[in-house]
Amino acid sequence: MVLFSSIFRFRDEKGDIYFGEAGESSNHTLESLTGRSVRIFRGEHPWDDDFVLTEEQRTVAEVLCPLPRTPIFMCIGLNYKQHAEEANMKYGDYPIVFTKPPDALAGPFEDIPINPACEYMDYEAELCVVLGKDCKNLTADADFASYILGYTAGNDVSSRYWQMPERSGHQHGSAKSFDKFAPIGPVITSTSVIPDYRELQMECFVNGEKRQSTKLDDLIFDIPAILQHLSRGTTLRKGTVIMTGTPSGVGFLMKPQACLKDGDVVEVRIDKIGSMRNRICFE
Repeated sequence: MVLFSSIFRFRDEKGDIYFGEAGESSNHTLESLTGRSVRIFRGEHPWDDDFVLTEEQRTVAEVLCPLPRTPIFMCIGLNYKQHAEEANMKYGDYPIVFTKPPDALAGPFEDIPINPACEYMDYEAELCVVLGKDCKNLTADADFASYILGYTAGNDVSSRYWQMPERSGHQHGSAKSFDKFAPIGPVITSTSVIPDYRELQMECFVNGEKRQSTKLDDLIFDIPAILQHLSRGTTLRKGTVIMTGTPSGVGFLMKPQACLKDGDVVEVRIDKIGSMRNRICFE
């Protein structure tokens, strides 16, 4: 896989789209990335052998989703101790798994369209893992980092209305799988910059009000355990995005409930990755 610090996608002043090297930062933001002149990569995908950093530079006019596409989102539910306590739910010996389709992908600063059938809208700040190699049947002694392209921030946008058992049959993936219900970004930061994700701090804000805040060492199932579980008898393709779960502080469990409204802005921030902001837009 290519050597990099933080990869992102952007449109330049001529309207052409590139992957660029953002470098290291404690917090990549829309403001810090836009207008910069950055070195660009040659190649179609960051996991391709011919994907290399060049000496050419382009000026960032618009920050895009760091991935043009993904084969699938593999998502983990109820994976923070504090969130399990908040929901008054017990967790078992294996992660709870659900998926999101490719069209759930959205950029870090895009508006999120909400279908009129979706009610009780909620946010879920998540650390996301982007795979850089196919993998299957990983064992406990595997070199897990070698399969990871890098880390990015995500928001597992959720309609709690469709998550309720009477509509979901306890299969809550459909409540989280509408178009653009998985914004990620703004960059993908390499494992060389983040050697230990457990040291990172993650926060979520709604209209500037802090709703979620956690250190990532509160995970119930860590990333090696997740990769081992997901790859059991199953091929995980490069480009797959794994959403690792959300901490306490979701709006649906607040008292009183604080579900998202039309025009609300959700910001997710993770150390060394950056801040993404998405406006909720009811159709």
